[in-house]
Amino acid sequence: MTTLRGPVNPSTNETCGMLIEGFDSPPVIMMTYNPRYYLSLMERVGLAKAKDLYAWYCDQDIVKLDQLRRVTQRVKERHKVTFRSLDLSRFDEEVGLVHGIYNRAWEKNWGFVPMTEAEFRHMGKNLKPVIVPELAFVAESDGKPAGFILGLPDLNLALIHANGRLFPFGLLKILWHARKIRTCRIITLGVVPEFRKRGIEGLLIFELIDRAPKYPGGELSWILEDNRQMNGILETMGARLYKRYRIYEAPIE
Repeated sequence: MTTLRGPVNPSTNETCGMLIEGFDSPPVIMMTYNPRYYLSLMERVGLAKAKDLYAWYCDQDIVKLDQLRRVTQRVKERHKVTFRSLDLSRFDEEVGLVHGIYNRAWEKNWGFVPMTEAEFRHMGKNLKPVIVPELAFVAESDGKPAGFILGLPDLNLALIHANGRLFPFGLLKILWHARKIRTCRIITLGVVPEFRKRGIEGLLIFELIDRAPKYPGGELSWILEDNRQMNGILETMGARLYKRYRIYEAPIE
């Protein structure tokens, strides 16, 4: 071992990063939180920035829907793009398809570790109870799998009301407040290499906005600071960069 790097738990496929900007709002589902003073503690022990991770906020009031609708329609027609929600009745088969897209779409990303089929199926099993079909679908171009997007309702908005306790009334509070959730987090968006630079990334976001009017706003996270293509798409759409997270590192003497 030559380098200490983190926080990652246990890899960049899971929760990672320390909050360095955006302390004025609570974390969304599966994102981390820490007090501001942690940053000085990291620097005091010799840890330095390895990479920053961005979280964007987007809602239907700021997205230029009419302008984007014209652009996205042309892209869909040119590349014969269609969308298909995950079929939860064939969940094992769908997880296998998405696993292939996931590893190929992220294979060149900084810090990425390919997920084994067993790891991916375990993650899928844990997420299945909270998957909403309108927020989880595959993009196909000319009939071939091209990309995938997964959003989750921000269950943190319901969990907070349980105050860390399921019983005797915590679970009932969670179920009650979960019905009122109107924001989500896009946790995964990827396009396989041969279908990139065709506008499919933007199409996936726009399609989610169109399909899920129940969730008029939400967070897109996290995105590497040097992912110029994805950050550029979100900035063009009118999304707001509102949180930053940091992965630290230090050489091991």
